[in-house]
Amino acid sequence: MDNFTINFNEMLHNLRTYFLSIGQTPIRLITFILDLTIVIFLIYQFIKYAKNTRLWQLIKGIIFVIVVAILSDLLQFKILNFMITAFVPYGVIALIIMFAPELRKMLEQLGTNKLTRLFGIDKDIYSKTKENIYRIVIAATELSKQKIGALIVIERDIQINDIVEAGIKLDADISPQLLVNIFTPNTPLHDGAVVISDNKIAAAACILPLSDDKNISKELGTRHRAAIGISKEADSIAIVVSEETGKISLAKDGTLIVDLKEEALRNILIKNVLVKKYGNEAPKKIPRFVKNKKTKIRYKWDVLNITSLLK
Repeated sequence: MDNFTINFNEMLHNLRTYFLSIGQTPIRLITFILDLTIVIFLIYQFIKYAKNTRLWQLIKGIIFVIVVAILSDLLQFKILNFMITAFVPYGVIALIIMFAPELRKMLEQLGTNKLTRLFGIDKDIYSKTKENIYRIVIAATELSKQKIGALIVIERDIQINDIVEAGIKLDADISPQLLVNIFTPNTPLHDGAVVISDNKIAAAACILPLSDDKNISKELGTRHRAAIGISKEADSIAIVVSEETGKISLAKDGTLIVDLKEEALRNILIKNVLVKKYGNEAPKKIPRFVKNKKTKIRYKWDVLNITSLLK
């Protein structure tokens, strides 16, 4: 029962001694700053991960137990303090066993942040972004086959938090099934746009600004105008699937590229989302978008614009 008091007092004494010694030499001050930065970073990453798992409730419970233990020691509630401190070692072992999957997953995800990427420790973010591009392309292709209207906005460097806030927040993993289900007619979220941010489906049913460009063809519908509008206001890329024709279009920097095939869409997204952000080499082979001269003449403008995007 006295062990807790001795350890607690020793911890306070050691901290006091450490802080007093910081200002003695510049090296100790630099070491302290680095030490504090690492600790804050680790705590932030832990809390960021734990808030979306069962660990968050566990953390609140642990904090409560620690506070009660400290108060019971200060107020000399010896029986309560003895009960808490006696079961702490066994409780730690039990918690490690109970939450082993969550702890393992947290340690795995700790290496996927930008800090570790700067040192070249791994390339998980790059791989995940590439996989999600493929998922988006699969979803767009399936929506095109079924002639289901859709509008998918991929956020890049400029954040569009105001649009996300106005929609229905999801914060869901990207999957073709979920994207197709969102835009299926007569479902609650099928109206509006889906916003992809940080490899997540951030929100659905988002309202986008319409382009007021008078040069836009009157044949284009609301989705296409909204796609052009968001690509002008931000650096986002917008993918549109026409519910009338099933054709896939892409808006970038106020330019609309129409009637894209699966391979063309995938290469454009890899070039302008993945390669631009991470600096890897773009695919050298430009796919053939046309199969005969008649089609090539009809869509000559589109092919030229696609080629320019891939250069």
